[in-house]
Amino acid sequence: MRIALAADHAGVVLKDRVKRALDERHLNYDDFGTTSKTSVDYPDYALRVARGIASGTYDRAILICGSGVGMAMAANKVPGVRAASVTNADAARLSREHNDANVVTLGARSLRTNTALEIIDAFLATPFAGGRHQRRVDKITAIERGAEKIQ
Repeated sequence: MRIALAADHAGVVLKDRVKRALDERHLNYDDFGTTSKTSVDYPDYALRVARGIASGTYDRAILICGSGVGMAMAANKVPGVRAASVTNADAARLSREHNDANVVTLGARSLRTNTALEIIDAFLATPFAGGRHQRRVDKITAIERGAEKIQ
């Protein structure tokens, strides 16, 4: 599995902890930054990672900002990206199982480190269930492509 990782200034400390956890699990990732607490604009980092997901260069991604919301909003503007801002491992599991989420976003200001790591473990370990959920993901894709009506 190819993983992309990025954070803004509010998420850089949590991102460093996530990197250590990914290293401990022997998972391969590319870090798209940032590397300091100096203020940066989260859409820049979300876009870099989202383009990697949309192109197929990466299978999954982890984005971290203060709330997790801004990163999700920015990443979801890129066709092919299904970013889920989640606050617990069960939501991460369901985002993968039911929605085929390919990006998880985390809020560094509201999550404890252990919870964030549980979320990541669930997100990375859970496969997409397909079946009836595929129909729904297909409808999301149709909306993304500008469908006026979905059935």
